[in-house]
Order: sequence, then structure tokens, then C-alpha cells
Amino acid sequence: MMETDVEKKALSLVERSPNVVVGSIGEDGFPNMKMMFNARFREGMSVFYFSTNTSSRRTAQFNKRPQAGLYFADEGKFNGLMLLGTMEVLHDQEFKDLIWHEGDEIYYPLGRTDPDYCVYRFTAQKGRYYDQLASTDFEVPLKQQMAQTGG
Repeated sequence: MMETDVEKKALSLVERSPNVVVGSIGEDGFPNMKMMFNARFREGMSVFYFSTNTSSRRTAQFNKRPQAGLYFADEGKFNGLMLLGTMEVLHDQEFKDLIWHEGDEIYYPLGRTDPDYCVYRFTAQKGRYYDQLASTDFEVPLKQQMAQTGG
């Protein structure tokens, strides 16, 4: 369980970040980054759920290579959190319903059953927290209580 001061600070950063940089591996083997809205639901710092387009480049990349990274930042405090793990692309309606919010029609005009609407599930394995000029590596627990985030 997350008990250390560093892990508590890292979780606080996750909770207050409106956006996250999501990293995937491209066809050419190079890293690709994309800014996304922070996760709609998460299980502590272990599992994160994001909504996205089935037709996106990132979805194709994760279907081929599930290795992924997330990066949360607070530029004003010069804090950052990198999480490394795997990303699954989910098409199950239960996951689509789980993270759907009114207003998502702007991205998915056909609603919750839009074929261009899917869910990413990121499962973290390890992390690195940056606090000013110091950094700390840690392992991520596999399961924690699920939390709904704003958005």
C-alpha cells in the first residue's frame, strides 16, 4: 500500500492534474507523446481509465505494443510524476459506460455506443516522482480503491 511521503505527494499530484501526457511507441520504435485529459476513473496510482477514439494513431500503437507511460506535472512547483506500465484498448460497453460523461457527444457524436469511442486502461508497474531537484523511484501496488476524478 502507498504509505511513503513520496507516494502520497505523487498521488496528490495525480489528483490535482487536469491533464496527463501519455506515451506510446510508434511504428518506427520511437516514443510518441500526447496530452490527454486526466483519467475519468482510477484505482489509486495503479490503474487509470481514459476515453479516446478507436480510430486514433495512439490506439493503433497500443494495440501493437502495450508498453506505455504517463507523465503528470505541476510546473509551478516543479513537481512531476512518471508512471510506466501497459495500456489496454477496451471496447466493452461496461467500460464505456463507466467513464462516459454528458457532453462527450462532442467527441463521440453517436454517444456511448459510437464505434469510434473506446477506453484505455493503463496499469502502472513503477513510478518516478520528481520534486524540485530530487527524484525517487518506487514500485506501484497492483490494486487500490477506485476513485472517480473530475471532468
